[in-house]
Amino acid sequence: MEPKSSPWREPIVWLMVVLVGAVVIGSIAMYKAANADGPMDAVPDEVQRTAQIQQADLGPDAAAAQAGLAAVASIDHEHGRVEVYPTTGTFDHARHLRLSLHHPTRASEDLILDLEPFDAGWRANATPALDHDWLLQLEPASGSRWRLRGRLAKGERAVHLQPAIAASQP
Repeated sequence: MEPKSSPWREPIVWLMVVLVGAVVIGSIAMYKAANADGPMDAVPDEVQRTAQIQQADLGPDAAAAQAGLAAVASIDHEHGRVEVYPTTGTFDHARHLRLSLHHPTRASEDLILDLEPFDAGWRANATPALDHDWLLQLEPASGSRWRLRGRLAKGERAVHLQPAIAASQP
């Protein structure tokens, strides 16, 4: 009679244990990665959903395009401020503006700046990080509705802001 060997001495048993363990560890890692920073909906607009169609209000973009508005936003790390300069169109220089800097994937890192008027444009004291892209949106702090948008690439210090649609589009 042969002595019974332990099942733990068989390579196939170890292979099964390792495979099951790898699947469990991989599933936990993927679950944590998927839920780490919340939802990745980087669009700050109010979106209306009808069936499987999503629609956003482009009225503010159309108003900015009709008025021919455009601006340049710049980050001045030396002086610790963000400045916006008008390039085309007629802006009301007495009004405050709101500049929203949206992180492309993490809403928790978004910044909303209240820009105060000065001689050449508007400014706020802030030093946003330049180690990733920013989605920028410029709009009046109150009153009439228009909107300019732009994307500040990683490491860049200035971006051109313009309407999301052309003046000829409906």
